[in-house]
Amino acid sequence: MKEKTYVDDIDRSLYDFRNEEKDVYKVESGLTKEIVEQISREKNDPDWMREHRLRSLEIYNNTEVTNWGPPIDGLNMDNIVTYIKPKDNKMSADWDEVPEEIKDTFERLGIPQAERESLAGVGAQYDSELVYHNVKEEVAAQGVIYTDLESAMHGEYGDMIREHFMKLITPEDHKFAALHGAVWSGGSFVYVPKGVKVEIPLQSYFRLNAPGAGQFEHTLIIVDEGADLHFIEGCSAPKYNVANLHAGAVELFVGKNAKLRYSTIENWSKNMYNLNTKRATVAEGGKMEWVSGSFGSHVSYLYPMTILKGDNSTVEFTGITFAGEGQNLDTGLKVVHSGKNTSSTVNTKSISKSGGISTFRSAVVVSKGASGAKSAVDCSSLMLDDISRSDTVPVMDIRTDDADIGHEAKIGRISDEAIFYLMSRGISEEDARAMIVSGFADNVSKELPLEYAVEMNNLIRLEMVGSIG
Repeated sequence: MKEKTYVDDIDRSLYDFRNEEKDVYKVESGLTKEIVEQISREKNDPDWMREHRLRSLEIYNNTEVTNWGPPIDGLNMDNIVTYIKPKDNKMSADWDEVPEEIKDTFERLGIPQAERESLAGVGAQYDSELVYHNVKEEVAAQGVIYTDLESAMHGEYGDMIREHFMKLITPEDHKFAALHGAVWSGGSFVYVPKGVKVEIPLQSYFRLNAPGAGQFEHTLIIVDEGADLHFIEGCSAPKYNVANLHAGAVELFVGKNAKLRYSTIENWSKNMYNLNTKRATVAEGGKMEWVSGSFGSHVSYLYPMTILKGDNSTVEFTGITFAGEGQNLDTGLKVVHSGKNTSSTVNTKSISKSGGISTFRSAVVVSKGASGAKSAVDCSSLMLDDISRSDTVPVMDIRTDDADIGHEAKIGRISDEAIFYLMSRGISEEDARAMIVSGFADNVSKELPLEYAVEMNNLIRLEMVGSIG
């Protein structure tokens, strides 16, 4: 076989299969009060949730779209279906009870196999509804709650859901947070009791199958004092020639001396507008870890935010982004240092090729009372040709003199000097280029949770063998 002599785009062939829509229940496209009330009735919402949806809709209608990021002119909410599900769907803990067509989709993505081999529990969402949720008996025996958010809201955890739901991410935050508050559906709820360490990860996987649809799942995780959890989120969708929308929300509460690692592999198709919102708050001595891989979507706005509320709390963020032809990925993060002696460490890499645009935005905010705060942000970008683009937009708001804050950014192309050095050691030019690109991504990509789920291997297949033109 002839060796490859270029860097390929992500191989998406596994994810571009789609099922025909048949026997589905869905609301009309667009966004009206009638549609929001229809979703609320379908969900049998408690009164407080119905009121929340309608208030969010009002905020959405009175909020302008941001104008500082990539254009989203191709997204017309009048054409987006905000709720769709198979008519015979019901969430099940028994894989055999999942409808055959949906089961086949997740079998092809490797979900059941991954569950059997490496995961403590799995939730699988198809379009607007969870179709499967299961947690291993030994994990449940520790008192760990892992279920769909709607069941939790209607059951014994209803008060806990009401206390935390959209308290970190509020409808007032931005237009698409308000949209989420109005039409959210599906998602997972996790509660890890005090002192419990979940030894193997939990995972949710989100599959958007329908063309012209939106997915608005809500993930709520509470890790109590001294507890430890690793949660993996995977996403994919087939490619269509119409716009799809993802505007989910993730709210993470990390307790005193607790630890949460939240890993995401996003491989949406290139007709997807990914306008997701993620936020965590960390109590005294707690630790938040983000691991993020962004490889899909036409346009992304994605900036996970961490509030270091408690003294001695910490956050680490590791991310990699790959922007190919037709992609404008605007990603980054925000950290708010509120407690004393808090620390944040950020390491991100981005690769752009074939005209792809990659933008990294960071915001580090140190409040007046956050004495002893430390922050180190390091972002590097590599462009593989002269038609791609990469930008770094750092913001620092430091309100105390007692802080140690650093930011380093590197943007460039492959160095001719590095190529020459490797060639002088007997390495071919093609192999030298491939080695540099692989080395550039390695210290980030090795943090991605490939060892936990089979389908993750397919999601980050950067075929860096041979030379780069």
